[in-house]
Amino acid sequence: MIYVLTPEQMRVADAAAIAVAGEDALMREAGRQVARAIRELQFGASRVVALAGPGNNGGDAFAALAELASDFECVVYAAPAQRASDARNAAAERARSAGVALRPLPENEDAAREALADAVAVDGLFGTGARLPMPEPYATLARVLDGRERAVVAIDIPSGIDALTGAVAADAVRATATVTIGAAKPGLFFDPARDNVGELWYAPIGIDDATLSAQARAFAALDDDAFLQLLPRRPPSTDKRGAGAPLVVAGSTQFPGAAILCARAAARAGAGYVTVAAPRGVANLLRAHLVEQVVVELPEDEAPDAVVELLLEICARNGAVAIGPGMGLDDRTGRIVTQFLSRTTLPVVADASALFHLAKNLDVLRGKPAVVTPHAGEFARLSGRGTIRDGDRVGRLREFVDRTGVTTLLKGRDTLVFDGTTMHINATGSNALATAGSGDVLTGIIATLASQGLPIVDAARAGAYWHGLAGQCAAEYRNVGVVAGDVIESLADALPVDVVDAGLRRIF
Repeated sequence: MIYVLTPEQMRVADAAAIAVAGEDALMREAGRQVARAIRELQFGASRVVALAGPGNNGGDAFAALAELASDFECVVYAAPAQRASDARNAAAERARSAGVALRPLPENEDAAREALADAVAVDGLFGTGARLPMPEPYATLARVLDGRERAVVAIDIPSGIDALTGAVAADAVRATATVTIGAAKPGLFFDPARDNVGELWYAPIGIDDATLSAQARAFAALDDDAFLQLLPRRPPSTDKRGAGAPLVVAGSTQFPGAAILCARAAARAGAGYVTVAAPRGVANLLRAHLVEQVVVELPEDEAPDAVVELLLEICARNGAVAIGPGMGLDDRTGRIVTQFLSRTTLPVVADASALFHLAKNLDVLRGKPAVVTPHAGEFARLSGRGTIRDGDRVGRLREFVDRTGVTTLLKGRDTLVFDGTTMHINATGSNALATAGSGDVLTGIIATLASQGLPIVDAARAGAYWHGLAGQCAAEYRNVGVVAGDVIESLADALPVDVVDAGLRRIF
């Protein structure tokens, strides 16, 4: 699994690990892992040049180039360290003994560009403890470490990035890849930092699980192994309803496709029996597209109370409810949505039009096993606090969930799931998911996982992870023009098969 620790938590874990294993051993392993990442990335250069700051991030740069010196021409341009740790001094001596050239930091931007010419650049200027903005000469040097101009590998975090919030200084390093050490840092996942992080690689360095897990789980992220452990398995003797039986309350004559996509995604996610409840006027159209799913008609000329009673009767044999995709925005539909949700005891996934109707009625979900799944625009309306900006997502989401008591999945490149305890960060996905109907697919996946018995927060974070994998998989088959149906059909192929070992691995 991936551990995600705040900078302060990482300092505590480092100190505990150093007391057991020693600082030199941890720095040696960090160097080995960074060197391994540079080899695996295969940039094609014959030179590796590091810019090393005065702290232990610079020490990791020495340790990495000491490992690479047998295969590359290696140079470390290092800042003087007034209080260098013994581990940093030992790493510098290993680098010197291995044939790494050691030189003072370049005096200006032109000298830095000349030093880095035709080389893979390693950013070892500052780690998670840096204060922003960076002082000179480091801010000037950081401008040269730009992945748009050359291959840049950042150690732990690109210099100039806030490791907690993802804030980006004016002169932050823009990496081609970042190798985060020991545990991932929350800011690496968030916008605007994502554009500076590049590929994110996770490098365990020998800090044991007990030390890392001793820190409060303020943030968390799934990897393939943890995702597969969450994913429900069909028992050999299961029947179709036991395999997962979500009820999809969705669709209208204006937006029938949303119901179709949600229902098909629920089925492809493993549900054995999907029921769709939709207005009578659209039912036959849905039946034409949903051959394997059951479509139940909701009367359009009866009072909301009667429709709610019918829905409660229908869902008596279901395991979860997905509600909202493509539904109408009229008052009658709003009364049906809020009354039904106030009375059902099933796990609920509310999206799209349901969020419109819940904006002033969220209390109906308080205390229920429910998740709302807004994108940023829907969240602005649902929260009643206006537009959400990069850098505000975590704080705004915490405030909203603390105030409403409703587990929330906030969509975006850095999709977040918060249940009031742990902020779950989703690391999968691609811009291929920026297509109409993608959210309806996610709703169907989560509803199936909830109907199979996963707690609602686990269904949401596993659903987001799987949805992201499917988007990535669909983009591999079709590099342009991915539609929501492609994502559905990629769900099975996207499931991880060969789980990587516990060592160095790519997160995104």
